[in-house]
Amino acid sequence: MVHQPPLYIGMAMWANADWQGSLLPAHGDVDLRDYASVFNAVEGNTTFYSGIPKAETIDAWAEQAPETFRFCFKLPSQLTHGKRLRDIDDEFERFIERLSPLKDRLGPIMVQLPRDFGQGELPALERLLTHWPREIPRAVEVRHSDFFHKGPAEQAFNRLLISQDANRVMLDVRALFATPAGLDNRLAKAQGEKPKVPLHVLCTAVNPIIRFIGHFDEAINLARFEPWIERLILWIKQGKTPFLFVHTPDNRQAPELARKFYNKIAERIELPPLAEFPGERQSSLF
Repeated sequence: MVHQPPLYIGMAMWANADWQGSLLPAHGDVDLRDYASVFNAVEGNTTFYSGIPKAETIDAWAEQAPETFRFCFKLPSQLTHGKRLRDIDDEFERFIERLSPLKDRLGPIMVQLPRDFGQGELPALERLLTHWPREIPRAVEVRHSDFFHKGPAEQAFNRLLISQDANRVMLDVRALFATPAGLDNRLAKAQGEKPKVPLHVLCTAVNPIIRFIGHFDEAINLARFEPWIERLILWIKQGKTPFLFVHTPDNRQAPELARKFYNKIAERIELPPLAEFPGERQSSLF
């Protein structure tokens, strides 16, 4: 039996040219094995933008990922944004079936909803969650203001998640919006893409998911992350298994920031050490 780690941590993708020479080897072919030798989870944004992966692609991922690794794919945007969860039964079943070779390496599949998906459309979400395969964990990220006022809409949403054992994705953009973008085009682009929503910290199932969207300023990131340390430790002690996904505006700094966050948590609670980055191990040979 594979031992489940107390915390899953990763980024939005497993390959980025800016990571070569650090998280990824500086030379040669790069695949999921390099990323998975350090981090044990990934958001898997590729399915949100590109739809259902090819069968041979899934087979390659299954071969490259260790048993302890977790894929947290997003439901394709065609289903969440294009069809707004309506009349999607066949496509949803194909999506889940295509992922089946990954079996127990599936973390919570995320349903990222449009910014204008409000309380009136909750029945469509309820129908999806009711028909969701019980063996596959799920999580929902909302962005409509209805769900951030602690009123009837948010209460109904949270009750739905709790009743369906679905996790609420906690999007933490406080660091990203801590300063105006000014003349920094990269920061402006990231602020334009991410919704400026309040952070509501709530665990509705056993896999609380935090998407931490950082800044270029490390001091800002560390200050905003500090309160998460206590919360993550509490959840772990309660027997929950959190997922922490770390972003930066252009994601160039994301692996190093994720490592810093992980080490901060490990100072307070026992966690298996993160391996050196493959690119760093490679350079130390010469």
